[in-house]
Amino acid sequence: MDLGLKDKVVVVAASSAGLGKASAMAFAQEGGKLVITGRNNERLQKAKDEIAMASGSEVMAVQMDVTNAKDIEKLVASAIEKFGTIHVLVNNAGGPPPGFFWETEDEDWQKAYELTVMSSVRMTRTVLPYMRKQQWGRIVNITSNTVKQPIDQLLLSNSLRLAVIGWAKTLSNQVANEGILINNACPGWTVTERVTELMEARAKINQSSAKEEIEAIAKTIPMGRLGTPEEFADLVVFLGSERASYITGTSIQIDGGTTAGF
Repeated sequence: MDLGLKDKVVVVAASSAGLGKASAMAFAQEGGKLVITGRNNERLQKAKDEIAMASGSEVMAVQMDVTNAKDIEKLVASAIEKFGTIHVLVNNAGGPPPGFFWETEDEDWQKAYELTVMSSVRMTRTVLPYMRKQQWGRIVNITSNTVKQPIDQLLLSNSLRLAVIGWAKTLSNQVANEGILINNACPGWTVTERVTELMEARAKINQSSAKEEIEAIAKTIPMGRLGTPEEFADLVVFLGSERASYITGTSIQIDGGTTAGF
C-alpha cells in the first residue's frame, strides 16, 4: 500500500528516543522529510544520523523543549524556512512522573499540565495555519491507553491525557472540512525507557525487580508480551498518511488487547 507520504514534511516532537523516534523512523522510511526534536542535543544528533542512514530521507534536527513556547515557535519557523510547509504533526512528550494523589502538590500538577496538555496545544496552534492554507494536514497525538483505562499510580497521566483527548476531539470537528484530520494514538505497555522507569519505581514499592514487574505486566496482556515501538509507529504513520482519509476524532489503543472494554 502506498501511503502517499513521499516528500511530505513531518514534524515529530520528542523524537530522539522511544515512541517518538520509532515514529520518525517509520515516516522517513516512507519517504517523508523529517523534522525531529529533543532536549539532549547529543542524543538528538545521533537519532538524526540513524534515521537518515536507515531511510535515505532528509532529516532536520532541532534542539528544543516542548514545554517552552518560544522553543516551539523557533522549531516551526526553522521547519518552514527549510521545507516551506508542514503536512504532518506528531505531538509527543515524555509522560509525567508516577505517584499517588497525596504525594502530588500544585507544582506537580502545573508541570504535568504544561508537559502533557499545553505542549500539544501550542504545537498545534503554531502549525495549524500552514495546514489550513494548503487545505491538508494530519495531526497525531501520542497519548496513552490510560485514556481508555486508568493505570494505578499514573494519576497525573490518567487525568491530564483525557484533556488532550477532549481538546483533540473538539478541534477535529472544527477543521475536518478543511482536509485536516486529528487522531490520538494510545500505546499500552511498550518496551521503552519510560516503561522501564515505571517498572523500576514499582519494583521499589513491591520490593521486587524491574524484570519481575515486566513479567507480571506481560501476564495481564492477552498477547502475552509488551509491544515494540515499531509496532506502535505503524499506526502513527498510517494515521498521518493519505490513506487515513476518512478517520478523524478517534483514539486508538495499541495495547495487545489489554484494555478491558468494547
